Amino acid sequence: MAKKADLDLVKLILKRNNLETVKIAQILEELNSELDAQQDEEKPKPVKKQFITLVSDPEGVIDGKDLTGWVVQIPEDDNPATAKEKLFKASYDFNASPKGSRYPVESVGEACESLPAKIAKEHNIWIKTKHPVLMVTTNNKIPMDHSENSAQGIITIEEDLEDE
Repeated sequence: MAKKADLDLVKLILKRNNLETVKIAQILEELNSELDAQQDEEKPKPVKKQFITLVSDPEGVIDGKDLTGWVVQIPEDDNPATAKEKLFKASYDFNASPKGSRYPVESVGEACESLPAKIAKEHNIWIKTKHPVLMVTTNNKIPMDHSENSAQGIITIEEDLEDE
């Protein structure tokens, strides 16, 4: 197991051993370049993420339909049904502004893409996704046995092996 030492500690030890200042500077420079190279190698590329909205649909009313939407936030104590109204009012204010009169928003999608955060915030709505995200339906239950997994269209490795 490799131990890590602070560069200042290494510098102090090198000075104690009466090495020349030029030699110490060379050693520290080499250590810094090695550390930078290790840090570049160790960092994995960040995983690209997307927003997905899970919609509970226990009765299967919207099952099989391809739905998209936007993710917004409103104050916790506000009624969720007011989110549309807040977005509409923010859109009206934007359309009344000089920029909005040149490029008015005419749909919810355009509003989510174009509304400045300042105007949305004034109406207590925060738009989290500028582009629509997929909505995936769920029956709001976690399958507990193998037969339920198959019924939900989930294929396990064991099933793949049995088919071969």
